[in-house]
Amino acid sequence: MRGVAAVVAVLCAVLAGAVAGVGAAPERTTLSLRPVVSGLDSPVHVAAPRTEPNRLYVVEQPGVIRVVVAGRLRAAPFLDIRHLVSSGGERGLLSLAFHPNYAKNRRLFVNYTDRNGDTRVVEYRSNGVRALPGTARRWLLVRQPYGNHNGGQLAFGPDGRLYVGMGDGGSGGDPLNHGQRRDTLLGKLLVRNVNVAASRWQVNALGLRNPWRFSFDRANGDLWIADVGQGAWEEIDWTPRPQLRQLRNYGWSAFEGRERYSNRPLAGGVLVQPVHVYGRDDGCSVSGGFVYRGAALPAERGRYFFGDYCTGKVWSLGARGAGLRTEPFTVPRLTSFGEDARGELYLVSHGGTLYRLVR
Repeated sequence: MRGVAAVVAVLCAVLAGAVAGVGAAPERTTLSLRPVVSGLDSPVHVAAPRTEPNRLYVVEQPGVIRVVVAGRLRAAPFLDIRHLVSSGGERGLLSLAFHPNYAKNRRLFVNYTDRNGDTRVVEYRSNGVRALPGTARRWLLVRQPYGNHNGGQLAFGPDGRLYVGMGDGGSGGDPLNHGQRRDTLLGKLLVRNVNVAASRWQVNALGLRNPWRFSFDRANGDLWIADVGQGAWEEIDWTPRPQLRQLRNYGWSAFEGRERYSNRPLAGGVLVQPVHVYGRDDGCSVSGGFVYRGAALPAERGRYFFGDYCTGKVWSLGARGAGLRTEPFTVPRLTSFGEDARGELYLVSHGGTLYRLVR
C-alpha cells in the first residue's frame, strides 16, 4: 500500500507541475557579460567572416581595424586608414562588412567619413592576414551637410547585396527634409549588387534619421533597424524578409517613433511603424544589435538584443518585437553589437572593451 501511495503521490505531483506550467514562461538562466579584450581605441563596431570561427575584427573610430584571434588582440592592425579619416563626435571609421564569399575573393568593405566629413564606402582586398591599401576601390561618396547623423552601417543582406544605412545629414529636426525627399541618398537605406560593376545604388527604404546599426537575422533574413530619435523617442523597426522587396518608409521626419513630429507629407513607400520605442527615461541614443542565433545560449535563440549608448541599458525582444526584457547588466557607452562566425553575440563599449554575451 505504501508503494502504491508513493506512486500515486509522484503522479499527482507531476500532473500538478504540468498544470502549473501551462502558459508559464520557461525558466531562464541569467545572462552576463565576459570581457574579451580591453585597451581598444574608441571601438564602434565588430564583425567576422563566417569562415573564421576564431577571429573577430574590431573597428576603431580613428581609422584602424584590429584583429582578435582566439581571445587575444593581435599587435599588427588589419587595416590602418587614419590618414584618410575624419574622426570625432559621430564621424570616423564606422563599420566593416565582409563579402559573403570572402574566403575565396578576399573582398571587404568599410564605411567612413573622409577628411571633408563626407561618407565613403570603399572596398579593399586582403591577403588573409591584412587588408591591402593598394586595392582600394570607392563604391559610394555622399556629401554630408553637417557633422552628425552619418549612419555608417554596412551589411550584406540575404539577397547577397550590400546595404548601407544613411542618416539624414545632421543638424536637428532634419532641416533640409532629407528623410522624405526622393532626390537625395541621405535618410535612406541603400542597396547595391557589388558583384556587378555596372550596377547602381538603389533606395531600398526612406524616412531614416540616424540608423545607428541595422542587421539581418541570419536564420530568416528579417531586417532590424535601430533609428536614433530626435528629442523624445528611440525606435526599433522590424521588416520581415518578404517585405524587403517593396519600398518602405520608416517615417522620419514626419514621425518620431509612433508620434507625429511635423506636418511634412510622406514621400511614398509603405509606412513602417516601429515595433518598439522608448523615451528619455531609459536613454537618448539607441544602439542596434542582432537576433541571437548562437549555440551557447539556446534559450535566447530568436531574441533581438539592443541597447542605449547614454545609459548603457541592454534589452531584448522576442519575435516580431514582442516580449520586452531588460537584461541584468549595463555597458557604459554602448556603441555596437556584433556576431562571430558561430552566431555568438558581442557588445562594444566606446571606452575600449569588447564583451561576449554568456550565462
